[in-house]
Amino acid sequence: MFNESNSVELFIRDLLCGKTGKQIGEQPGLYAGTLTQLARGQGWVYKPADKLHRSTQDVLLEDELRAALIRLNPEIAEQPDRADEVLYRLRAVLLSVKSDGLVRANEEFTIWLRGERSMPFGPNHEHTSVRLIDFENIGNNQCVLTNQVIFQAGSQTRRFDLVLFVNGIPLVIGEAKTPTRPAISWVDGAVQVQDDYEVNVPAFFAPNVFSFATEGKTYRYGAIRQPLESWAPWREEDNNEYSGLNELQTAALGMLRPAIILDILKNFTLFATDKKHRKTKIICRFQQYHAANQIVDRVVQGRVKKGLIWHFQGSGKSLLMVFAAQKLRMHPALKNPTVLIVVDRIDLDTQITATFNTADVPNLISTDSREELRTLLAQDVRKVIITTIHKFGEADGVLNSRDNIIALVDEAHRTQEGDLGRKMREALPNAFLFGMTGTPINQRDRNTFFAFGAEEDEKGYLSRYSFEESIRDQATLPLRFESRLVELRVDKQSIDEAYANLTGHLSEADQANLARQAARMAVLVKAPERVQRIVSDIVDHYQEKVEPNGFKAMVVTFDRQACVLYKKAMDEILRPEASEIVMSVFHNETEYKAYDRSKEEEERLLDRFRDPADPLRFLIVTSRLLTGFDAPILQVMYLDKPMKEHNLLQGICRVNRPYPGKDYGLIVDYIGVFDDVARTLAFDEANMQQVITNLKALHAQLPEAMQTCLAYFPNVDRTLGGWEGLVAAQACLPDNETRDKFAGDFSLLSQLWEAISPDPVLSDYEDDYRWLGQVYESVKPPSGSGKLLWHALGAKTLDLIHENVHVERVRDDLDTLVMDADFLDELLGERDPEKIREVEIKVIARIRKHGNNPKFIALGKQLEDLKNRMEQGLVNSLDYLKQLLEIARKVLQAEKDVDPEEERQSAKAALTELFNETKTTQTPVIVERIVADIDEIVRNVRFPGWQQTIAGEREVKQALRRVLLKYQLHKEQELFDKAYGYIKEYY
Repeated sequence: MFNESNSVELFIRDLLCGKTGKQIGEQPGLYAGTLTQLARGQGWVYKPADKLHRSTQDVLLEDELRAALIRLNPEIAEQPDRADEVLYRLRAVLLSVKSDGLVRANEEFTIWLRGERSMPFGPNHEHTSVRLIDFENIGNNQCVLTNQVIFQAGSQTRRFDLVLFVNGIPLVIGEAKTPTRPAISWVDGAVQVQDDYEVNVPAFFAPNVFSFATEGKTYRYGAIRQPLESWAPWREEDNNEYSGLNELQTAALGMLRPAIILDILKNFTLFATDKKHRKTKIICRFQQYHAANQIVDRVVQGRVKKGLIWHFQGSGKSLLMVFAAQKLRMHPALKNPTVLIVVDRIDLDTQITATFNTADVPNLISTDSREELRTLLAQDVRKVIITTIHKFGEADGVLNSRDNIIALVDEAHRTQEGDLGRKMREALPNAFLFGMTGTPINQRDRNTFFAFGAEEDEKGYLSRYSFEESIRDQATLPLRFESRLVELRVDKQSIDEAYANLTGHLSEADQANLARQAARMAVLVKAPERVQRIVSDIVDHYQEKVEPNGFKAMVVTFDRQACVLYKKAMDEILRPEASEIVMSVFHNETEYKAYDRSKEEEERLLDRFRDPADPLRFLIVTSRLLTGFDAPILQVMYLDKPMKEHNLLQGICRVNRPYPGKDYGLIVDYIGVFDDVARTLAFDEANMQQVITNLKALHAQLPEAMQTCLAYFPNVDRTLGGWEGLVAAQACLPDNETRDKFAGDFSLLSQLWEAISPDPVLSDYEDDYRWLGQVYESVKPPSGSGKLLWHALGAKTLDLIHENVHVERVRDDLDTLVMDADFLDELLGERDPEKIREVEIKVIARIRKHGNNPKFIALGKQLEDLKNRMEQGLVNSLDYLKQLLEIARKVLQAEKDVDPEEERQSAKAALTELFNETKTTQTPVIVERIVADIDEIVRNVRFPGWQQTIAGEREVKQALRRVLLKYQLHKEQELFDKAYGYIKEYY
């Protein structure tokens, strides 16, 4: 009924080429705008493969290309035979795939496509540029879409689902898969393109701009030889809701237009050369494309002179700057502008420069001194100039007043708002200024909006690409956190005795000052026994969980002295070449002289780290490399340094870069930055708690459950196949809320079906159930999770619908926390130091109101002691929660003895009140969530006398188990016992 041809391939064809109203019919419920788009098309003309003038061995449609050469080149129009000379050169490029490889052949063909090759067709055999494509007047090109194209190269024959030709040149290839089989996805199409087509028939991909793959609900595209994990989605900024054919429609209408494809070809395609002289092809992601064009459009319009670009760490800001600079420099309306790439630190300068250099950007200069920058600007040099913000420090007055100077300022939330930023603006009074930042901007960075945000931009920024968007699109990887806090046992009596002997000769003031210094965290953090334990644990963890997968690690220590201590301890376990320290070394610091490297020496060291074959496995740092360092092979950061806010965020994002085989970045926390809890369940089971026991009762429920699901699709013809039927069905689920409700109702129906099967009573409902199942699968998010709440269908259902076996992935991540956007906001939310309460004990009201009662005085002291130890880092989150529960239980028990009737009437959630009095701004948010959930049981589950009934105890215990399971703490029996004891004491 619904397959890849009629539901996906033909849907794309009709979207791009258009379809008459008679062909479309008057189908109700089509997605908004679909009817209009189908009738209009996107500038492509459809031709069946058998109507093309080509043999199966031809890559190019030579008749169409010859006509385009004559049409676009006056010199060739004068002598049409010259077109054959160009065709001969292009055929040679296709043949060069065998000798030069696909990437180099593609680079050469791209040069031809951009009109950057010349032939001696001018007067006196002067060379003139040869145009294969008209980039200025898109309508002057012949754009043809065809499907099921057969190509034969030697003994290899392949069939491509969709091919987009421009002037007879195949620029885009698409592979379609079925939308209704969960075992098949876009990945299968991408693998087919990458591992089969590009390998076995590479000549057809020599002119390729990009390829795409889709199963009708997910769209991904990639350049030739691009790793599968780097294939990206295409989204439009004004459309945040993606599901089913709606996502494919948005992507196809947004990306597969002739103007967009040709823009990507001309301005958003790079060929980078690595240090081993290997070529790779890079094309833009959608957020880079949109943001770069927003910058260019603003400069061309010339009305607004600034803009803020806020793209999350690791999502490709450096390449965005490359694309923007490249298009700005080539734009004819800007009259040969100067583009300044402005950074604020030496290490960031290195990263940006490396990105531009490897991308082979022409006319690129990196300034080495303030004098050189002043000279370049004074001489009106028209190139891409990379400089640091500090080189404007001695600028005296105006250096250049031109209005076609564009400054792209990296990490705009830092020093650019101060004196250096003012100096830059005075030196370039008419320049355009665009600020780039990858860190959420908090109150202390409000000047960033003033400096770069334009009043014309809603919310203050020209373009934003958030944390959750980068994870969703796999521009960056999810972050997992594993807490391995080291418990310190402090022998206070021995310390006091030794301290008294040591300081007996000092005055009381000197003793107090020395005590304060000795108690600082640095002393505890760098204790030899602790260093040995942590380094040993790091090595064990790395060798067990990271090294077998080929990844590398970074160790972040408290300070530079700690770097040396950790290196020494690691050398006792591993060979010295397994680790290196990277730190800043200042003049005459003899103790750190061994780590004083030149810029070139450090870059060679970091290249070794990036090399999977090099034995260097660990980089030990304290502040260096926590910003601007890009090494995708880095998977794990061992964090033993207190960090917060944007410093923490920038640091941990060193591990979120995609790399083959790498599914996530891992932060192993030894200092207590993140709480030691596991990830929550991937979906809400609220709609799946119905217990199925009585078969006859299930038979009676089936018709109603079936009708509930079918009611979502009024007036939809369930016999209509192809994309028309699928669009009509999906259009009845227009938003997340409706799809979520349908998911819940179909979940219950599938549970009924699974429980009843194989009872013959199901036969009467089989067609409708299969249809509902296909629709469900067609709109279900590929991951099975996300903003919507979904579950995996049972094996019987999948067998019926898809005739396939459902395989569940085994997960072993119960000891980790997966960072999502909400959690990031809570953990790294704004902290106002002025609002942090002073360290003092406030015994809560329900303890204080009992005056001098000895029981409550003792409980107040216990609470005071718990709070002190929590603030000093001497008790971890789990133990803190256990002890807090025990105190809460004792408070309730004591209140029963004092005035049970009064307390029964005024009882409140004791645990929450105690927690609110002991928590600080550093208390992990997860503890607060657990506290709230436990007190929710008190408020909602308990009933008078429940302690005396088996059913009551069972209900409360089940509710408590569910809470602890939610945080993967269900194996903590002591925690369960203390929580249950607290609840049982409650009235």
